[in-house]
Amino acid sequence: MSLNAPSGLIHLASQHSVEETMQRLETLLHERGVTIFARIDHSGEAAKVGLAMRPTKLLIFGSPKGGTPLMQAAPSVAIDLPLKALFWQDAEGKVWLSYNDPSYLQQRHNFPAELLPNIEGVSALFAKAVE
Repeated sequence: MSLNAPSGLIHLASQHSVEETMQRLETLLHERGVTIFARIDHSGEAAKVGLAMRPTKLLIFGSPKGGTPLMQAAPSVAIDLPLKALFWQDAEGKVWLSYNDPSYLQQRHNFPAELLPNIEGVSALFAKAVE
């Protein structure tokens, strides 16, 4: 199931745990030479200060070859690049992969539509990661 909220977020239901979904995406990105810039374990950090939180992790990744032309055309897009994928578990135990809709980013920052393929291709990788 995929939900697209007016906020520009796309949510994909995953068949795997938060950790496994993230690892699956990392493998797909690595196979394509995409750089992983950071892994943030929100729930792990919460636990370190004695707070309980359902599994929640963020992956920040990208390719300067793909992202730089967008930032040259519309410098404000740098606030949303590198790209991010959020892996989280809801109150019912369902795991989700959430990300910014590339079309939303194009509209938000008004970069030329012909540059949209530079970031659009990751949507297929997200879908494969949750299978």
